[in-house]
Amino acid sequence: MSGEARALWFAAPRVAELRPASAPPPGPGEVRVRTLASAPSGGTEMLVYRGQVPADLPLDLPTLEGSFGFPVKHGYAAVGCVQDTGDGVEALAPGDTVFVHHPHQSVFTVPESLPVRLPGGLDAEHGVFAANLETAVNIVHDTPLHLGETAVVFGQGVVGLLVVQLLRLAGAGRVLAVDPLENRRELAHAVGADEALRPDGDLGTRVLSLTDGRGADIAVEASGSGAALAAAIESVATEGTVVVASWYGSEQVALPLGGNFHRGRVTLRSSQVGRLSPGLVPRWDHARRMQTVLDLLGDPRMVLWPLVSHRIPFGEAPGAYRMIDERPEETVQVILTYDEEP
Repeated sequence: MSGEARALWFAAPRVAELRPASAPPPGPGEVRVRTLASAPSGGTEMLVYRGQVPADLPLDLPTLEGSFGFPVKHGYAAVGCVQDTGDGVEALAPGDTVFVHHPHQSVFTVPESLPVRLPGGLDAEHGVFAANLETAVNIVHDTPLHLGETAVVFGQGVVGLLVVQLLRLAGAGRVLAVDPLENRRELAHAVGADEALRPDGDLGTRVLSLTDGRGADIAVEASGSGAALAAAIESVATEGTVVVASWYGSEQVALPLGGNFHRGRVTLRSSQVGRLSPGLVPRWDHARRMQTVLDLLGDPRMVLWPLVSHRIPFGEAPGAYRMIDERPEETVQVILTYDEEP
């Protein structure tokens, strides 16, 4: 098998390009994977693409290359087939379908500890949701939801749509979704939201009317918008919690802390997938969380296919990023396919 490959790099802000890459034969403890599909992230990865991340911030995955100061090889949702293995590899075998936190690249070689074998029969395009679903599980673990409570989720991108579904599974009595885009509000209804609201001047009144005047028990901010975070603070009840799932990169966010936040004793909690919710650490680790993700990927209650808005050949990836950036109203989950890669 040839060790030649192609990888996607961000060469400068809003400049994506395909570059030659290598995937050498696997050494001891390594596997070589041919990519079947990968998924650009509409949140973190688009911040990187736009150059909205501090240039000196360290890369946080061992598979990334370059720097946030550009160029950078980024991405973390790849599904592929194990082609061959090095000496001593026991957990994986040629033919296994795996998920890997790896940038968009046609073939790559990694330590055997990085790929996660996907359940038999699971479609590769379902597998690319593993990264965002892991984030969504972590968000719900960070959310102090009690049975029968009302949750409001700001942002109906992929993570927000997954969070809506998981909150319902976790026992929410009512889930409200908020997004400015009509197609995403329609998707929110399709995946189980009770109401899908516009983030306009009447939002606070609508949330109060839907919660008997209390406000939501918890809010999740997954839109990447500082204005949405401000609205989330105003939407929760006394002693409510706002879970901040968005990463704002280098953006400075101004918040209204003189009203409901102060008098309502509102809690702001950051959720970041790199760390587990502290209260779960005695019982949970990253392996258990990933096993939960794998179980959910095959759970018939999870709605995933409608979230896929585009399937685009890897060779056209630079144009896919321009579309995600410039026409968000047309996209939800874009999947890069590798059928035509040599």
